[in-house]
Amino acid sequence: MLERVRPSPRALGDPASRDPRHDVLFEPMAIGPVTAKNRFYQVPHCNGGGYRDPSAAAAMRGVKAEGGWGVVFTEQVEIHHTSEITPFIELRIWDDDDVPMLARMADAVHAHDALAGIELTYSGINGPNLYTREVPRGCSPGPILTFTSDPVQARGMDLSDIRDLRRWYRNACLRARDAGFDLICLYGAHGFGIIQHFLSRHTNHRTDAYGGSLANRARLLAELVGEARDAVGDTCGITVRLALEELVGPLGFSNEELRELIEMHAELPDLWDLAHGTWEDCSATSRFAGEGAQEDLITGIKALTPRPVVGVGRFTSPDTMARQVREGVLDFVGAARPSIADPFLPSKIDEGRVGDIRECIGCNICVTGDTTMSLARCTQNPSFMEEFRKGWHPERIASRSSDARVLVVGGGPAGLEAARGLGARGYDVALAEASRTLGGRVAREATLPNLAAWDRVRGYRESQIAQLDGVEIYRESRMQAEDILGLGVEHVCIATGARWRADAVARHHLRPIPHHPDMPTFTPDDIMGGRLPSPGSEERTAGGLAGRVLIYDDDHYYMGGVIAERLRAEGMDVTLVTPATSVSEWTAFTLEQVRIQTRLLELGIDIRTTRALNRVDASSVTIACTYTGREETLDAAAVVYVTSRVGEDQLYRDLVARQSEWRAAGIHSVRLIGDAEAPAPIAWAVYAGRRYAEELDAPDVGDALPFRREVAALSTLAHGG
Repeated sequence: MLERVRPSPRALGDPASRDPRHDVLFEPMAIGPVTAKNRFYQVPHCNGGGYRDPSAAAAMRGVKAEGGWGVVFTEQVEIHHTSEITPFIELRIWDDDDVPMLARMADAVHAHDALAGIELTYSGINGPNLYTREVPRGCSPGPILTFTSDPVQARGMDLSDIRDLRRWYRNACLRARDAGFDLICLYGAHGFGIIQHFLSRHTNHRTDAYGGSLANRARLLAELVGEARDAVGDTCGITVRLALEELVGPLGFSNEELRELIEMHAELPDLWDLAHGTWEDCSATSRFAGEGAQEDLITGIKALTPRPVVGVGRFTSPDTMARQVREGVLDFVGAARPSIADPFLPSKIDEGRVGDIRECIGCNICVTGDTTMSLARCTQNPSFMEEFRKGWHPERIASRSSDARVLVVGGGPAGLEAARGLGARGYDVALAEASRTLGGRVAREATLPNLAAWDRVRGYRESQIAQLDGVEIYRESRMQAEDILGLGVEHVCIATGARWRADAVARHHLRPIPHHPDMPTFTPDDIMGGRLPSPGSEERTAGGLAGRVLIYDDDHYYMGGVIAERLRAEGMDVTLVTPATSVSEWTAFTLEQVRIQTRLLELGIDIRTTRALNRVDASSVTIACTYTGREETLDAAAVVYVTSRVGEDQLYRDLVARQSEWRAAGIHSVRLIGDAEAPAPIAWAVYAGRRYAEELDAPDVGDALPFRREVAALSTLAHGG
């Protein structure tokens, strides 16, 4: 394997160049018996690896410590087999067999002088126990509250169960200490965890000493902190993660109650870790919440306790971070998604390289790793969760292995990332873009409602490429096969993107449906390009046609919703039809589906779910129930198809057709990558670009796996033992 020694642009900075306004972010602070070297606090976050891919998770956390984070936490770690959240894949600390994998993570963090934290969780009514088949136990009896609405209920815990729970937490703390963790967090936020269930009148229906008043509802929290302290003494700091506000109605745990609780138990933990509402509230996408969105809820809490306070808010600006610390809003800047997008964010601020920060775009693709039970991805950082599997690093890449020249055709997310990576390796790269503007789909999509942050994908890569001597950009340079054959380059990377189909072909219809040529037809490409329906124009209204635009969404990600918003902002009457049971169905995995559908309804958009578009006539459409097939006709002035995309691979096919000419032209390889090969979300395109840059000139591995994986060992116990 090639040694990874070549830094990306300006990866080696000078701490003396740090902006003095940011000095406060690098002041050490004690958390009980341990001290964090700075104020950068990677709060617990899931990654889709958990107990299945522990080395991948450990390597990922280690890279963050290398990047300067003073505190690096695990995801939630299940403390006992009577409460687990299968099918979701989190870490476990059920018995001593789990300690080695956790110790690997703590060691990876300690290797770079950061504090290692572990978040302990007992899920209560969030744990269906589908794997262990134990009867779930909750604060009060009731249905299990999960993403998958499992038809299981929990029994209410009696006093004996609470004694068991205290012992289980104590045992988990002892194992966490033995694994080498410096901080132990007791989790009671986002609706996940028995601590929040006891604190909230929404879930706590008890009439004994653990129910009723806030003092009673906080009793379990105090007891669990006491168990943790007794177990680990002064070897670990004890933190508590609680909801800033539960947002589940008048019986929910409110911000006022949180402040009362902290005032009541001001010195209970060594640090208060505070996060907003549900996971959906706390990790809202940039489409619905800006940076520092939780500031109002957390301001003033520090005055109630002598203990440090950490909060989150998808922080990407060091000015915002420093201001909140300087003004006493926070002691530590908590971050999950920004630490994924750029694990070296603290180092870059320390070295005065703020312009090199790979800013989080708030798309929540990272979240989908957990919600789909797969390894997480990041749109901005394609090395995320590939640190162990492929040896990728966010700031370093192997030096080139030849003097070959590379042509990258297409300046979208895949092409930009390929050019950036190749340039960082030291290759001579020409990037040819057909238009004047770089960015491809991200530049176009960033013009849609509330997606401006997505342009950071282009901005970061364009700024990094500008610092590389070996990469030349040629704008307004549409390439043909003949042009490429005459350039004398050894490698050609085709990253020409994709276009939206102008028909109904997607998941429901695999073939085009009848469509009358007189019905104006549009795609997202048209809308983003400025070609909009004109349902009120004279030629459409002269025949008595309705002025309603129908959007047919069989894509199910964000595009249908943002197109509907865009057209509604132009004053159009809009009907959105989808075969799915909800609008933008897949965005349930990015935690924004409810917000999307709510916004569209509030905008007055007519929504027709479980309806397929079957036929388009000159002035109407026919839709049908996806269950019964029952049809109905709707008047329409225009149809916008948000269905599927087709890769723009003609240039690639033209070159392949002339493969016999490659040798004479000096061409060694031609590759098709990104959306041009197979359309997918932006994160997939960026990953494809990084992979091309990493693997250029690499030996052919044949049928071997292109990544490392961990395989569970067989038990030595005999069958039935």
